[in-house]
Amino acid sequence: MTTRTAILEKAAELLAQSVSGEISTRAVCEAAGVTQPVLYRLFGDKDGLLAAVADRVWGEYLEMKRAAEPSPDPLDDLRTGWDNHTAFALRHPHAYRLVFASSLATRPAAFAEAMGLLQGILNRLAEAGRLRVEPAEAARVVMAANSGVALGLILRPESYPEVTASVATRDAVVGALITDAAPGDPLTAAATTLAAHLGSSETFTPAERSLLAEWLQRLA
Repeated sequence: MTTRTAILEKAAELLAQSVSGEISTRAVCEAAGVTQPVLYRLFGDKDGLLAAVADRVWGEYLEMKRAAEPSPDPLDDLRTGWDNHTAFALRHPHAYRLVFASSLATRPAAFAEAMGLLQGILNRLAEAGRLRVEPAEAARVVMAANSGVALGLILRPESYPEVTASVATRDAVVGALITDAAPGDPLTAAATTLAAHLGSSETFTPAERSLLAEWLQRLA
């Protein structure tokens, strides 16, 4: 085991055991058996350490999502992904807050990968003509809603005593974005579907694809 890995393991343990979600670099160094100069040489500063810890904890969850076989219906994958996201937040509240409710100078990389995996599911829905808006916009809406209700469950349990709040929010978001859940404008659905397939088309030049994408965005 490398020194970096040992520090991350001990920091993750201390974070999980912390009542407030705060850990000190001194405590991490003592637990890992290293000096503070070693920690700062490897991670730059405390924010760098916390960002690396968040990515380590999130890594197991993201690995599960990477390895998951897509189901025949991407809408099922969207719902399952939402529920898994909420469950992860409740199991690892402090690591979750480091990604979605902190002002770290060093940003954890987990957020960008989580967004990419989410957009992959939404791309499949768009390709099937079932998404009312562009996948990138839908991904922002879904992530904002999912993380918002997860933070509510973590930070305001007196206001959100039941996990059913997450399910209700999920169904409302799905109803707004997916044509299966609510009747949509056929023109909007067609434009969104065509835009989803445009990137893989070799029929147009890059300039033509850019222009067509702009027109489709207006229609959608």
